[in-house]
Amino acid sequence: MTRALIVGGGVAGPVTAMALREAGIEAVVHEAYPTGADDIGAFLTIMHNGLDALRAIGAEQCVVDRSFAADGLDLYTGTGHLVSEARWHTDVTGPRTLRRSTLYRALHDEAARRGVQIRHGKRLVRAEHTADGVRATFEDGSRAEGDVLVGADGLRSVTRRILDPTAPEPRYTGLNVFYGYTEGLAPTTAPGRYHMITGSRAFFGHATAPDGRTWWFARVPGDELRGGSPGEWAEQASAAFADDDTPAAAIVRASGEIRGGNAYDVPSTPVWHDGRLVLVGDAAHAASPAAGQGASMALEDAVVLAMCLRDLPGPQAAFEVYERVRRARVEALVEISAGLGANRTADSYSFYRHHIEWNRPVDDPAGRVQGDRP
Repeated sequence: MTRALIVGGGVAGPVTAMALREAGIEAVVHEAYPTGADDIGAFLTIMHNGLDALRAIGAEQCVVDRSFAADGLDLYTGTGHLVSEARWHTDVTGPRTLRRSTLYRALHDEAARRGVQIRHGKRLVRAEHTADGVRATFEDGSRAEGDVLVGADGLRSVTRRILDPTAPEPRYTGLNVFYGYTEGLAPTTAPGRYHMITGSRAFFGHATAPDGRTWWFARVPGDELRGGSPGEWAEQASAAFADDDTPAAAIVRASGEIRGGNAYDVPSTPVWHDGRLVLVGDAAHAASPAAGQGASMALEDAVVLAMCLRDLPGPQAAFEVYERVRRARVEALVEISAGLGANRTADSYSFYRHHIEWNRPVDDPAGRVQGDRP
């Protein structure tokens, strides 16, 4: 196999392309949006296992350079009582927090530096098998051909629908999610520490960035948001913490930048591939953000898929092992996230120690290319 078409330029797309190039396979990314940097206001955290996946292909530094670190997490109740303190293992790196748009730019820049071509304005509308590969047709009328097509096109994946017209639609989890940035307050957490609050009505998390600003998020139960303004989002989010004895409401009210949205998931995707088309990231397994693992799982997918295509005889065999290796892990994560509402934080520590060994050939029936660190 010599050429892959990748649809989607978010997290999984450029990393899949970089991993494939490391495996000796040419890859071109086709991104629907003009820049690929949507969700400008939101931020996310790349967990230890996500950084491990990037490290497997020597790409972690582009994220480290544009993010800030944390060494632990303190969990409080809505009355201000400290419930637990967690400190990360000293033998792993992470997590790293950064804006989603910053992550996209970092991955795009690193992919371009490595010779990956990213074509913008290419929205997939159709994909079909050819005699020896696959042909993609885009909304602008252009086409591209390759040996395989990787659908890294996210929650509302067109590739997923092409593979299976009856595939489940994303499910609203019952949570509104708000993100914000607050200046002018005294630091709200110790340096390098996440501060999480299980409030009486909602869940809140915040951390102090190196520049002194407070980065925060809130998970609030409610009906799906249909638009809204920053002022309306601030009112809804602050009201959810008004009865608690915590700094959450004050942090929200003092924010100069707020973004609101809804949390969705896809509990299980029956069809991951058809021998020429294959799904990665949210296109295959979208999780609620409660566990903070969505981006990290997408990074794992990208690297494992590239290893399977590198080592196994043909796309069909590679996709079968890739699905077998990945499905149980990611669906367990989706289930954990779905069970977490506004008043709980994720017990996802067991996912952190996961390790991918790039130099281990994928040559056994069990596809043993990943596992926990010793």
